[in-house]
Amino acid sequence: MITQRSRYALKALVRLARASRTESVRTRDIAEQEGIPQAFLEQIMLDLKRARLVSSKRGREGGYVLAVDPQRLSLAAVLRQIDGPVAPLPCLSRTAYQRCEDCADEETCALRHIFAETHEAMLQVLEKRTLADAIARADLQASQKGRFGTDVFAGAFI
Repeated sequence: MITQRSRYALKALVRLARASRTESVRTRDIAEQEGIPQAFLEQIMLDLKRARLVSSKRGREGGYVLAVDPQRLSLAAVLRQIDGPVAPLPCLSRTAYQRCEDCADEETCALRHIFAETHEAMLQVLEKRTLADAIARADLQASQKGRFGTDVFAGAFI
């Protein structure tokens, strides 16, 4: 299960991807539109800025702008940036491998092989799917239900 922090980060990134590349969006507006506590969102936005996924503008027209192409930003990359490794066990992580402290032998571990299989299937989807894919999927669902407008993505990552 992804963390609340990752869900909020994904919602904020979707909101920014929907804005024009020249239009900055204030955290207050994102928080109100997406139902995210503003103080928590501000911390998340700083993390996204450090990761260079968003950039910020100061001043009266200030706010955040998506700094990457949504078609090139995989959901796995966002999850890793916000939460760290996406592996269910530390011995399966590609980016932060650690041997499980209580495991005598990885080769014969009953849990490792089953979780490795499910982890690989999940990673194939998360690495392939992008922020743009998430938006397109939400657009499709909204159009099939006859809903249009700026609020159709509320709950896209629930």
